[in-house]
Amino acid sequence: MRLKKVHKFLAAALICSLAVTPVYAEPTQDELEDQKEDVQSELTELQEELNTLITKASQLETKLINTGQEIIQAEADLEAAEAKKEEQYAAMKLRIKYMYESGSGTATMEKVLTSGTFSDMLSQAEYSQKVHEYDRTQLQAYADTVTQIEELQTKLETEMEDLKAAEAEYDAQQAVLTETITSKRDEISNLDEMIQEAARKAEEERKAAEAAAAAQAATNNNNTANSSGTTAGTSGSTTTGGTSGSTTTGGTSGSTGGGSPSYTEPSYDVVTGNAIVDRAYSWVGKAEYSMGACSPGLFDCSGFVAYCLTGRYQRLGNTYTFLGWPQVSSPQPGDVCVNAGHCGIYIGNGQMIHSADYGIGVIIGPVQSGMIYVRY
Repeated sequence: MRLKKVHKFLAAALICSLAVTPVYAEPTQDELEDQKEDVQSELTELQEELNTLITKASQLETKLINTGQEIIQAEADLEAAEAKKEEQYAAMKLRIKYMYESGSGTATMEKVLTSGTFSDMLSQAEYSQKVHEYDRTQLQAYADTVTQIEELQTKLETEMEDLKAAEAEYDAQQAVLTETITSKRDEISNLDEMIQEAARKAEEERKAAEAAAAAQAATNNNNTANSSGTTAGTSGSTTTGGTSGSTTTGGTSGSTGGGSPSYTEPSYDVVTGNAIVDRAYSWVGKAEYSMGACSPGLFDCSGFVAYCLTGRYQRLGNTYTFLGWPQVSSPQPGDVCVNAGHCGIYIGNGQMIHSADYGIGVIIGPVQSGMIYVRY
């Protein structure tokens, strides 16, 4: 008796648990289409935000290049000013030494004292004073120039550090946006699959409903025919009627013409490619890195790529310029490896030659993750 009560209790508990378990209906095709539209709208806004950020990052890189060029010029001006100051200082020391050894100081005083008139004496004294003042003025002027250049260089270097920090921040924002965009694209792809599945199920349900309706109609026709036959037999006359029917099943045939256009690689000149690679090899271990530089023995990454491609020490743009060039799926030696922050010359086997960074210069290294290949 107790066992039966336990069984009844368990059964009741099971029924209750089933009763409170929520059952969620699958979203309809229309609901999925609305979700996809919302996600697509978010994706469009994110892509616009990314495009704006890329434009700002490109402008920032241009500022970095220009500031780097100003620093290089300031360093050259500082070196020239230092040399001029030393030259002026050496000349002044020579004049003082000559005056001391030859007694020119005494001779000058004698000229002042033995001048024929008071006016001549003043002129002679003024001339001697001007010589000394000229030396002091010139030396002070060059010293001031050196100080100004040093201050400018310090200011430019501080600005360069600020720009680099801003560039790093932009890179981080781009990474987050790119990851979010990828996630949204995956979400849209998943919704597309769900929409296709919902459409397939709807089509199956429609066909099943049509088949059920056709079967019901056939059953109804048979019942009507049987009823008519029974009535005729009862009246004593039998009528045999032939019912002919033909069901034509039409097939739907379709053909897809044209196909997707095939991708044709741009023409490629092996000789030019080898010349590009040769130029790149010529500076390995022999050139230093400097932002904004494109000169013999001194390059930043985009300046180095520009030299290798053209053989001239003049820029073609920055990394964002290269990102807009035609992309290739089968890279050849001499193509450009590039991402938003760096670039180099591809030399084959997953390797590139690039102007890496301060203190490193032009080296050979692996193609960085995330780089694409473009052709000049």
